[in-house]
Amino acid sequence: MLIGVLPGGRLSVYQRNFVRAMGLCASPQRIHLSAIAQLWRLENVLKEGQVANKEFDRLYVPRNAQTTGDLDIHEIGIGHDDEVVFVNTKYSCLATLDAVNSFRPLWKPSFISKLAPEDRCHLNGLAMQDGTPKYVTAVSRADVVDGWRERREQGGIIIDVETDRIVTEDLSMPHSPRLANGKLWVLDSGRGYLCRVNEANGEIERVVFCPGFLRGLSFWRHFALVATSLPRDSSFKGLELEDNITSRDGEPRCGAFIIDTRNGDILHWIRFEGAVRELFGAAIRGYEHRCAWASPAPKYAR
Repeated sequence: MLIGVLPGGRLSVYQRNFVRAMGLCASPQRIHLSAIAQLWRLENVLKEGQVANKEFDRLYVPRNAQTTGDLDIHEIGIGHDDEVVFVNTKYSCLATLDAVNSFRPLWKPSFISKLAPEDRCHLNGLAMQDGTPKYVTAVSRADVVDGWRERREQGGIIIDVETDRIVTEDLSMPHSPRLANGKLWVLDSGRGYLCRVNEANGEIERVVFCPGFLRGLSFWRHFALVATSLPRDSSFKGLELEDNITSRDGEPRCGAFIIDTRNGDILHWIRFEGAVRELFGAAIRGYEHRCAWASPAPKYAR
């Protein structure tokens, strides 16, 4: 979904479908998106000053889809020389694209003894720093097949990729680590909080509670964009998140929230109902804009 402002201040929501769209990395000119078996690259084809359909100042067109197979790619970063770095959740590692193989591994947590398609620790989030992977999140330290599912309530970790140091293990199903405004941020998804983390000692500061399962975080200045999802097959059961919503006499929602991180105020929000039940990635382009998304062939988007 591309959300922006049309001339006259009207809200624009533009949607295109990909099979199991998850990881999202966006700049004004380019979008990378992971799907069930491909990693897509879309390019803005408009030149400065051009508009599409008399309203949109960006027109993103699919230009490449690298077939990786089902790696359960969660988040994407762009490294030096435009190298695509992604979280290969199924194989519990960071990886990049390869011309011959499904992927080329770049790094794995020190506690993972073998690269295997077993989703052992549910590695899921990636924070880049100066073109280099800096932090990742995982649900647990598990080194057995699908072992993270028994560790959802607590033991979620942030790992420093450069040193293999575990910064904190006091999270529940963490997602979307980010470096912004000189701070390390993370979504404590199993509890429902956007948090600041002290990189030196792992101390966690809760900034704001959002009523849903948090996945997807992006920053512009001191504003954060956070996405939330509804439970999937009673997936909130056993998580503190369920009690945190109930104690506030609230209901879980699928939506997006704009948060002032200086005081934790929720300034704006969008609520999705009907067929849309889960959001995964979120990206702010960085300034006021209008945009559209196009596909050259109906079979790729409808």
